[in-house]
Amino acid sequence: MANHSQLGFQDASSPIMEELVEFHDHALMVALAICALVLYLLTLMLMEKLSSNTVDAQEVELIWTILPAIVLVLLALPSLQILYMMDEIDEPDLTLKAIGHQWYWTYEYTDFKDLSFDSYMIPTTDLPSGHFRLLEVDHRIVIPMESPIRMIITADDVLHSWAVPTLGVKTDAIPGRLNQTSFITTRPGVFYGQCSEICGANHSYMPIVVESTPLKHFEAWSSLLSS
Repeated sequence: MANHSQLGFQDASSPIMEELVEFHDHALMVALAICALVLYLLTLMLMEKLSSNTVDAQEVELIWTILPAIVLVLLALPSLQILYMMDEIDEPDLTLKAIGHQWYWTYEYTDFKDLSFDSYMIPTTDLPSGHFRLLEVDHRIVIPMESPIRMIITADDVLHSWAVPTLGVKTDAIPGRLNQTSFITTRPGVFYGQCSEICGANHSYMPIVVESTPLKHFEAWSSLLSS
């Protein structure tokens, strides 16, 4: 859960988000090294007198041609690896379908015979003490921890976007189209997200709450809800 003074990402709760945070730190260090080098060269040229060395320097020209290409490769390789990892869906243990409406979500557990529900934001007047305003819902998604989850996402009316930052998931919900993504939660907890596509007047009132629990707790919850 993010806080007001937070400068970085939320704590990663999935392997994909861990990879994204590591890539962000990697790219930030590369950018910091480039800025330091450029600042050093600018300072050096301002402090030194102009000479013929700054006019004709083939070695320097060769270096500043090859060096950016090396930097781009160092950034592109881990980026492409993460992109392929995000698209890979391999034998999920559970499939969930999320349908966006104005302005709530409908969830269907497709592996169960009759397990679906609507998820509305709890109004501030009805919010229990200690819960988060504009983020808590009346029905949370409950998923088993450390199990591959496939999300099938669509919309019933306008464009929406199903996003949970701590899981590294953000997928558009498009009417008439099924998009899919996958994730694995690495720890138990409650993870919050919101619709990330402007979808009308109450766009900011479409929270997403994912509750990750041990498998035995998920089985007890699903049997209670489907009975």
